[in-house]
Amino acid sequence: MVEGCPFSVVSLRQQVYDYLRGQMNRGELRPGSAINLKEMSARFGISLTPLREALLQLETEGFVTIFPRKGIVVNPLSEDDIRRAYEVIGALEAAVVFNERAKIKYTEIAQMRHLNALMREALERDDFTTFYDHNLAFHNVYLNLSNNSRLLRTVMILKQRLYDFPRREGFVKEWEMTSTGEHERFIELLESGDAKGASDYMRDVHWSFDVQRSWIHRYYRELEKDEAIKLRPEEGFR
Repeated sequence: MVEGCPFSVVSLRQQVYDYLRGQMNRGELRPGSAINLKEMSARFGISLTPLREALLQLETEGFVTIFPRKGIVVNPLSEDDIRRAYEVIGALEAAVVFNERAKIKYTEIAQMRHLNALMREALERDDFTTFYDHNLAFHNVYLNLSNNSRLLRTVMILKQRLYDFPRREGFVKEWEMTSTGEHERFIELLESGDAKGASDYMRDVHWSFDVQRSWIHRYYRELEKDEAIKLRPEEGFR
């Protein structure tokens, strides 16, 4: 390990990636800010290669844009970014629900109902962190039934882009209560044996940008007000 450097020699690229993502999650690298490769290389005493490799991965995932000979910028979110993320997440989660329907049995349904109840309890305490963790766990009950690692990673990255960029210690409580109601309806459809209906509901309601539009606008406007995120002015929320 280089003195003063937070990275070990092993898996240096991955550790640089994790470090940069951590800075984004904590709001230390905000949307719209620039990343100086040479400055970071000098600061941590590492070569440009692992930095470039980590940043290429972040660009592929949509977190940054690399401008040749100009620098690297942390991407702001736009309404169009969020719409597309919802479309992709909804389509992929719906596909998992339908394709893995034979694996969704009483145990999985009971687990989802329990997690949904824990989400409501967390909302009553205004405990966003616990709510968020249980929400991810709820969706992972059926997502983890899939052996398609590429699909699972795509969903994970898009959710991180939406909600961990940076993670906000707050939420729109009415939206989250509505979300737990949607979870309950989803569970009811599964219990009735209507896997197609449950799959469609996850895509066409729970992850529908148009259905959730007013909540999305409210959530991200509050983020912008708190300066936790900078929306692209030409594509911001109307």
